[in-house]
Amino acid sequence: MNNPFTQFINKMFQKRWLRHVTFWIVLLICYTVAMKDGYDSIYESFNRNVILLVPQIIASYYLVYFLNPRFLYKKKYVLFGVLFFIGTYVFSVLARVLVIHVVEELYREQPFKQESFFEIATDLKRLYKDFFYKVYLPVFLFASVKLIKERFEEKSRLEVLQKEKVIAELNFMKAQIHPHFLFNTLNNLYVLTLQKSDEASDVVLKLSEMLDYMLYKCNGMSVTVAEEIQLIQNYIDLERLRYGNRLDLVFNKSIDDPQTQIAPLILVSLIENAFKHGASGTVTIPEIRIDITVKNKQLLFSIFNTKPTHVQKDFTNFKKGIGLVNTNSQLQLLYPNKHRMEVIEDETSYHVKLQINL
Repeated sequence: MNNPFTQFINKMFQKRWLRHVTFWIVLLICYTVAMKDGYDSIYESFNRNVILLVPQIIASYYLVYFLNPRFLYKKKYVLFGVLFFIGTYVFSVLARVLVIHVVEELYREQPFKQESFFEIATDLKRLYKDFFYKVYLPVFLFASVKLIKERFEEKSRLEVLQKEKVIAELNFMKAQIHPHFLFNTLNNLYVLTLQKSDEASDVVLKLSEMLDYMLYKCNGMSVTVAEEIQLIQNYIDLERLRYGNRLDLVFNKSIDDPQTQIAPLILVSLIENAFKHGASGTVTIPEIRIDITVKNKQLLFSIFNTKPTHVQKDFTNFKKGIGLVNTNSQLQLLYPNKHRMEVIEDETSYHVKLQINL
């Protein structure tokens, strides 16, 4: 349970006016304590600093909420400089007038000749030597705090926008991937039903598990490696049902911690492409080798597949496919500077190697 001080701090950050009041009260206390030795009593120090709060507060809001947004941020530097200088003069005059005609009236017991407003306004040396810093030290402090707060809020907004952008792009990419799974699996199911195969029920079960995973379990930013591998296993099992003995497929996995987190649907697109470009061609016995290793949160993924001899020697069509493009995009969004992918092609095979720091 939060104590009263914590509740006050939380409330202060939520209420703008309370933040400002707190700032000026703390400043007044600090000034009063710091300057008490220069006066007869701490009460006199307090009264003088209370009076000086008037020009300090006005000058602060004049700078932060008028000059900065209207002139400085719009790069009107000459006009900003002129108005800033005029402000320093006006508020220094105001501070001296208040000290002489209000504070000194309270504490001078013997009659004395007060300086006139004209004498105060024309004594520039005294104004800038004795009163400028008294007014503008708090002003610069207030402006600095405001600037830091604005930069922090801007950074937070950018982080939120970036996160929302990443989520939107990932959802779009996932929406591209899902139809491929569904289309390919339904094709498998269609073939099996035409053959009146008993394996059709297994296809329906695995399809159900895959759809449940993609629609519900991978809506977050990460899933466990165990869940992702189960999806891969289901997909591979469906493809095994489709190709039977016409496919030479090896799937090796070595996972030190099944609960290691990974972004969903990162690897499946590459596996899907291997079947699409390797097993679906005219190769008599297509070969696919898949190796997944996760150790100390380092993922090593390798997928090798043979390709039909009539496929063009370049890798252009494969590289333009949804699978590889999506994988590259997701890796850039989710694992910037934490991944490395290599694609090796020759006349008879494709080989993709991927390393990710999870």
